[in-house]
Amino acid sequence: MLYFQLVIMAGTVMLAYYFEYTDTFNVHIQGFFCHDNAYTKPYLGPEESSAIPPAILYAVVAGVPALVITVTESVLFLLQYVSEDLDNREKIIVMGDCCYLNPLVRRTFRFLGVYAFGLFATDIFVNAGQVVTGNLSPYFLTVCKPNYTALGCQQEVRFISQQEACTGNEDDILHARKSFPSKEAAISVYAALYVAMYITCSVKAKGTRLAKPVLSLGLMCLAFLTGINRVVEYRNHWSDVIAGFIIGGAIAVFMIRECLSTRVFLDAAVSWRSERTSYRHGPRATCDEGDRAISGSRHVHYGGPGTPSLAVSG
Repeated sequence: MLYFQLVIMAGTVMLAYYFEYTDTFNVHIQGFFCHDNAYTKPYLGPEESSAIPPAILYAVVAGVPALVITVTESVLFLLQYVSEDLDNREKIIVMGDCCYLNPLVRRTFRFLGVYAFGLFATDIFVNAGQVVTGNLSPYFLTVCKPNYTALGCQQEVRFISQQEACTGNEDDILHARKSFPSKEAAISVYAALYVAMYITCSVKAKGTRLAKPVLSLGLMCLAFLTGINRVVEYRNHWSDVIAGFIIGGAIAVFMIRECLSTRVFLDAAVSWRSERTSYRHGPRATCDEGDRAISGSRHVHYGGPGTPSLAVSG
């Protein structure tokens, strides 16, 4: 099953790569009207000159969730670790018996793996929308630099659909044809919403009733400001940003509720206890033949969901 998931993840990454860095998928050529005011906004330079450049945005989207999830899982594990009798249970540091991963490693990689898959899926959805629609950016005519005289736009307003109508830089023109939906808005709201729901659903410690909504709303505010910045700098229309918010938010909610809720979030309060219980008793009874011969049989009984109780007979 793990290999199957790795194959899916690799395919998702490759598809995102082909959308992002190759010309495998041709962008739809959308026409425009002469002197259309919707596309004559000033061009403020390449993306690197933006107030939120791509390098910073991608670093935050990739680094902040990874840091928050790793630190949160480590703190939860340590709090549960020191709250029990350390002399009466086995201390699994990195690997358990029979190559079972430590619960901390399992949960952390599970959260991060699903987050990464959703992030690449968001990128694919956005790139597919941009390629299929070919919607023009607000500054399109500024970088297109059409020759209105040659196109016959002096006497009347005409609809121009020829690809050769533009005389500007080809790279700038191609980028200006990929406006809908906004990728920056989509990935920022996906990251913010995923982390916000993760914190809200997994952290059950006392005294966090105010800290969790403050942190969650702060992340959502940063994502909202990212979308606002795209409109202020005339790099996207309002409709592009709103569509990006919808795509990123929908994928974040789907990944959390459908893929993680039944296995992680709903059992977050008891998962550490149940996972460590299965690691202490299950693997040694099935894999260590020498111990089984000496210690005799071990039986684990569960009183109910999330409330494991042990009955050991030697």
